[in-house]
Amino acid sequence: MSDYVIPMPPVVALPVAGSAAKFPVRRVYCIGRNYAAHAIEMGHDPDREPPFFFQKNPDNLDPSGVFPYPDHSSDVHFEVEMAVMLKSGGNRISIADAEDHIYGYALSLDMTRRDLQGEQKKMGRPWEIGKAFERSAPCGPVHPASETGLLNEGRIALSVNGEVRQEGDLNQMIWKVPEMISYLSDYFTLAAGDVILSGTPSGVGPVNRGDEMTIAVAGLGEMSVKVE
Repeated sequence: MSDYVIPMPPVVALPVAGSAAKFPVRRVYCIGRNYAAHAIEMGHDPDREPPFFFQKNPDNLDPSGVFPYPDHSSDVHFEVEMAVMLKSGGNRISIADAEDHIYGYALSLDMTRRDLQGEQKKMGRPWEIGKAFERSAPCGPVHPASETGLLNEGRIALSVNGEVRQEGDLNQMIWKVPEMISYLSDYFTLAAGDVILSGTPSGVGPVNRGDEMTIAVAGLGEMSVKVE
């Protein structure tokens, strides 16, 4: 007999590249405006802002390769990101020790109902309605850092229907991955299974049903996501 009053929700897990194993997801943290050119295109000064984070839900991560166009929006934007997966955590992690907590990396998207996010910004309200909707984070398989090495530089890009729309380099992040891990650990207890979406370069824009997005990060290959 179960001790739970309702059926247990399924464990959210992502495939590990080249393995039958899976990476279980605990929490998802997303850093905002972490590339200077993107911060500028969104109307902000990157030189004056400390890092800030919002969250998606674990089950927003979706490895299916399909992105269903969501309801209640007519302006859904793509944002290519590198996801960072943690194998351990804690509080007050030093920048020097932060990379020791990384299990691996994955290609990801932070899909955004930009019109709804904009309405929330104007009212000073949280962004979840624009950011944390179902299947809002298409995600590729997890590549262990033991195989990729630490990913601190390299091309990150997105194309729509074969046309390059976003392109940058991981070394252009304002806050580097070790700094993100250290900063988050001052405010949250990080743990194995946590995922950090590390920001997007400039060039974000809308997609429509029928579009195909192709995302790439050096060391992680590429993946395509169909908008339906």
